[in-house]
Parts: sequence; structure tokens; C-alpha cells
Amino acid sequence: MTRTINTLWGLLAAALAIRLGLSALLPLADTTEPRYAEIARIMAETGDWITPWFDHGVPFWGKPPLSFWAQALSFKLFGVSEFAGRLPSWLANVLTVALVFAMRFHLHANTDRQQATVSGLWAALIYATTALGFLSGGTIMTDSYLALGTTLTLASLLIRLRGGSDWWGWGFFIGLVIGLLAKGPLVLVLTGVPVFCWAVITRQWRNLWRCLPWLSGTALTLLLVLPWYLLAELKTPGFLDYFIVGEHFKRFIISGWQGDLYGNAHEFTRGTIWLYLAVASFPWGLIAVTGWGIRRWRSTPVPARAASDGTTMLLTVSALTPAIFFTFSGNILWTYTLPSLPFIAVLAAGVISQTAGYRWQRASYACALLIPLAASSGAGWLAIHPEQLKTERDLVARASALPELSPDQLHYLGEAPFSARFYSQGLVQSLSPDELQSRLADAQLPPPALVAVSNNDKAWLDRLRKTATVLDQNRRYTLFHLSDGKPAAITAKSITIGSAVTISRPGATTGATSDGT
Repeated sequence: MTRTINTLWGLLAAALAIRLGLSALLPLADTTEPRYAEIARIMAETGDWITPWFDHGVPFWGKPPLSFWAQALSFKLFGVSEFAGRLPSWLANVLTVALVFAMRFHLHANTDRQQATVSGLWAALIYATTALGFLSGGTIMTDSYLALGTTLTLASLLIRLRGGSDWWGWGFFIGLVIGLLAKGPLVLVLTGVPVFCWAVITRQWRNLWRCLPWLSGTALTLLLVLPWYLLAELKTPGFLDYFIVGEHFKRFIISGWQGDLYGNAHEFTRGTIWLYLAVASFPWGLIAVTGWGIRRWRSTPVPARAASDGTTMLLTVSALTPAIFFTFSGNILWTYTLPSLPFIAVLAAGVISQTAGYRWQRASYACALLIPLAASSGAGWLAIHPEQLKTERDLVARASALPELSPDQLHYLGEAPFSARFYSQGLVQSLSPDELQSRLADAQLPPPALVAVSNNDKAWLDRLRKTATVLDQNRRYTLFHLSDGKPAAITAKSITIGSAVTISRPGATTGATSDGT
């Protein structure tokens, strides 16, 4: 048993360490990561901790501020870099892993402690090495914080039902606070449905009332959440209407919702969320179903207390609620299944840890490394071939390295990508085709020094190639130097980009470098 525990600890530590290392390896690729990173960077720069800003002067009403607070604080502490932006999500993921362990451990609290530890470690390892669980563990997005909030709320109830201390009762409401400040009222649905179904089916309303501090907990939740919502509406009127009505009703009901101010709605066939759940839980979903089939075939009984207090049912409904809820929505992303994975992991661990001796269980050790090793291989290849990513990191660094030029002289024809804005610290500018036409045709107007043109815009590419110098090109844009139609003086130079990536590119003969942020 001790050997098994040591093996599981080692695999879990390795998975978390690999994910942390990958957070520093790759640049931010459009659209989600650099968009949220730039919002957090602006928050850190301006010191405005109430309103997240989509751009200077444009409020971001799409999400509450918790993830931006965490990232902005990380930027303040560690500097603006990919690693600093991703670190808070990794920490949120570590906390979720710990909660998954605690849930599974408390399900065995009155049995052998070593067996409880093994079962808890299996649950933690399964969650940490699912496809989406591993990916989200170091990605700049809000879903990691929502998953932490829903997991803390439901885990606190489960652990209280299993005799956990009164502090877990407060954890139920702290989880709601995290969810409300990370994603909004959605957390009330994802946690309220499982709790309600459990109470109805098991008829334990009285027990539910007794085990949680409902009055003081609700007051604490309101005290911690309402001030920001009210301040946000007062500062930028219209926030509540857009966020509550638009993001939580119209986005859910209307496929291809056209009211999205910050992106495009995602229209999919109803029920696609179940396919996403299968992919997100890979490879453990398949293993769990196989193990469940083996247990049923061998008629392995469910532990008596788990059956009597309904905790297995609570876990099952918690695992399925996100998929059931989003079955009726066509506007979805696969990350919406993340709140399901902690509870799937707890259920799967019960199957694996109680099926000792079967060969497929031993193969599970190898499965635990499948996603981390595959992700490492893919990330390593992309680190060597960053041009395959939709990122403007290198192009911005190339422009910044030119003598007597700076990122604020770099113009993108059309809307500047978020990665360009992030890596230039918000200095790059957008330029409409009409404005560029005017500045090139009017001798009184200075032409932009540097222009990045989409590789799909053949007309402008052909025109500028005749009068300007091509300085760089990536998978999406070609960078032109327009000033007087003369190329800049360029010699070899080493440019440090991002948090830990150094590449050798042409540049100025002396001095300044660009860190890409």
C-alpha cells in the first residue's frame, strides 16, 4: 500500500510540475489568452480594480473581475509575462486538485486510512490528467476559477455530510463567492441543481439545513459579492443589463447571438456538449466506464454508507449537471464541461481504487502520463516552431528592435490582434484601409512607419511590396517598413521575448532589447 501511495504522489507531482513548466514555454496565442491577459495588464497598469477594460475607454462587461484581479496581481508581483499571467490559473487548479482529494478521502473516512489516501490520490491524479483538466491548469481563462468555486461549494457539502468540521460549512458559501466573482450567477445553477436534486431524492432537507450556516453564510456571500456588482454598474451604467440579461439568458437561448460586444457567438448542434464532455474527460472517462462495467459484472457492492446518505448520487448529479444544462444551448465551448470533471474524477477513482488486482488498473499508471507527455511533446514542437501559433509576439519584437522606432509606430491594417496589443503593452495601433489610403495619397500626411497586413489581403500586399520593405512575416501578417520607402539599418541582434524565450533575429547594433511584453 505504501508503494502505491508513493507512486501516486510522484505521478501527481509530476503532472502538476509539467503543467507549471509549460506555462512558461509557449507564447500567448489569439484569441482567448491574450485577450484576458491584456485586460489584466491594463488593470495592473491603471490601478482600476473595479472595471475590467477591454481597451482603454471600453469596459469589459463579459466577465466578473476575479480572474483579472488574480492575473493583474501576478503581473504586479512578477512582471508582465506569459508565466505570470498563467500562474494564478495553475494555483486555482492545485486548489481544485486538493478538493478532489479531500472529497474522495472523506468518502473513506471511517475505513482504512491508507485506503482512503490511495483513493483520494487516484481522484486527484485523474482530475489533474484529464485532457481539459490538464489544459486549464495553466491557461489564462475564467473557467478554472468557476471550477474552483463549484468544486469548493459541493465538496464542502459532501464533506459536511461525512462529518467534516464546521469550517467546511463556510466553504460552501466561499465557493459561491468565488463563482459569482469569476463567472457570475451560473455558479448558482451548477451548484443549486445538484443540491436540490439530492435533497429531494434523499429527503434530507433537515440535514441540509443543519449542516450549513445558511443565514450567516448567505449574508457573508452578499457582503463579499454585491459591492462589486453595484460599483461596476455605477461606474459603467449598462453593465448589469448586458451581463445578466445578455450573457446569461440571450447567450444561452439564442444560437449565434448577435449582441456579443467582444467576440462571436459559437453556434453548435444541441447536445454537442456531451461530445465535449467525452473529449474533456479523456482518457479517464473511457477507463471509468470500463471499470464500472467490470464491477457490475463481478457484482461488487457499493459501500453501505455511500448508498444510504446519497453522496454517490450527489456526486453523479454534480458531474452531469453542466452537460445537462448546456444540452439545451447551441452557444457553447468545450471548457463549459470543466466543472463536471472534479466529480467525474471522484467517481472514477472509486471504480479504480476498488478494483485492485486487475491488469487494466496497473495500466492506469501509464494513462496518468498520457496527457502530460502528449502536451509536453506538442508544446516542445510549438516552442521550436512558434510561427505555427496565432501569436504576434515575434513580429512585435521584430518591430521593437528596429533603430529609432517603437511599438507605437506599428499599425495593423484592420483590428490589431490581442496578442499584438499584449506584447506591445497596448502600444500598437489599428489602421483602417481608408485611413492608410489617405495617408499614402496625401503628401501632407506622414505615412505610418510600420504596417502589418493580413496575408489574406492580396491587394494591399501587392501594392505595398512595390513601395515598402518587407521586414518580417508570420502565418497571419506581413510586416512592412514604409518610412520614405527605405529599409531600416539592420544588423544581427539577440532579442529576449516573453518570460523565458530567446531568439536570434536581425536588429539594432546596440543597446535596447524587447521582452515582448
